[in-house]
Amino acid sequence: MTLDLFHNDNFDPERIDLPDAELLFWPKFYSTPDAQTWFEHLMKTVAWEEKVIAMYGRDVKVPRLSAWYADTQKNYTYSGNMHTPIPWLPELFTLKQEVENRTGEKFNSVLCNLYRNGQDSVAWHSDDEAELGKEPAIASLSFGETRIFKLRRADDHTQKFDIELPSGSCVLMRGKTQQAWQHQIAKSTKPLQARINLTFRLIS
Repeated sequence: MTLDLFHNDNFDPERIDLPDAELLFWPKFYSTPDAQTWFEHLMKTVAWEEKVIAMYGRDVKVPRLSAWYADTQKNYTYSGNMHTPIPWLPELFTLKQEVENRTGEKFNSVLCNLYRNGQDSVAWHSDDEAELGKEPAIASLSFGETRIFKLRRADDHTQKFDIELPSGSCVLMRGKTQQAWQHQIAKSTKPLQARINLTFRLIS
């Protein structure tokens, strides 16, 4: 089943003014009903997997589920592990094309993350792996529960900025963003529902 939903009149993104960063934000990239439809469909169709990484000499479960979809042979190494791509789902390929059309960027892969509740998270990091190149463009599409996307300067952790990411929103990071800034989705003590995040990337 391929969903082709794109019913939103808010075409122009908001420009987020941060030094040494280029950030564009679409609060309503998809309408609320369309975003909910995508969320429910992706929950069922994506091959979600619980990853394990080595940390301080022991295996630790990653606090979220994930899946890596990409063009053939576009492997991706992060958190010390190399990930071999799953062939594109038609639904994910449709989303990729729509994100490309709106952002003007090209992508050949997507990292899918499922945050099951407020205890699922991702720690401070930059998407600066060698496969992404020096100044990568990364589009982050969110469905489901609203979470806070936190940024801080890599060289000065007192400089911080938060973006609330509602269902159907999209953030595009490009230019020197990954060099100058780190980002995270922090744990929350609030009773939060599930959120799906898709980060579209161009792997060399």
